[in-house]
Amino acid sequence: MSSNLAIVKKQMRAACKEAGRNPDEIDLIAVSKMFAVEQILPVLQAGQKRFGENRVQEAQRKWPQLREQYDNIELHLIGPLQSNKTKEAVELFDVIHTVDREKIARALKKEMDSQGREVELLIQVNTGEEPQKAGIAPLQLADFVSFCRDELQLKIAGLMCIPPVDEEPALHFALLKKYADELGLEKLSMGMSADFETAVALGATYVRVGSAIFGARDYR
Repeated sequence: MSSNLAIVKKQMRAACKEAGRNPDEIDLIAVSKMFAVEQILPVLQAGQKRFGENRVQEAQRKWPQLREQYDNIELHLIGPLQSNKTKEAVELFDVIHTVDREKIARALKKEMDSQGREVELLIQVNTGEEPQKAGIAPLQLADFVSFCRDELQLKIAGLMCIPPVDEEPALHFALLKKYADELGLEKLSMGMSADFETAVALGATYVRVGSAIFGARDYR
């Protein structure tokens, strides 16, 4: 797994060079969802600090003990957040990529104020307007950003998307970059194992890579 991590980093550097970008502008999130502590350890030992999880409950089982052993871990929530898990999410995560509705935004504001802890927030955009997928609809995005910024006084760092599996991801990455530019947002969370190099070329600042580092997941 540590060798896979090195390969991914090399591919990222090559993609940056091709796109004329500074590699320091892009952060690699190693997506450790569904992988056990013993599978994560070699990647931590290789120096990786940023990790992504899909579920609050799973992260609670793994990361408190790992944080006791390793300093400066940055934990990202990249899966949908349920309002009844907001307290735990604010306690555990440093970045939440999946803010997508007023109820969640209000709950996060309340918890961050209560805990005295600021978590970096990104808004998930449903760029493909898929009914089964989480994320704010593109036509509602500007109003939602205004609601978060003006009414709740939340600092929104950027946007996140997951393109439809049967469409060219570059189209969705370019669209997300356009939205971010229009709204004055700097962070772009886009690109996974199969398409992170394309995402780098189109402006990603976070890429979320799991299977290319950890191997195939067992979904049984």
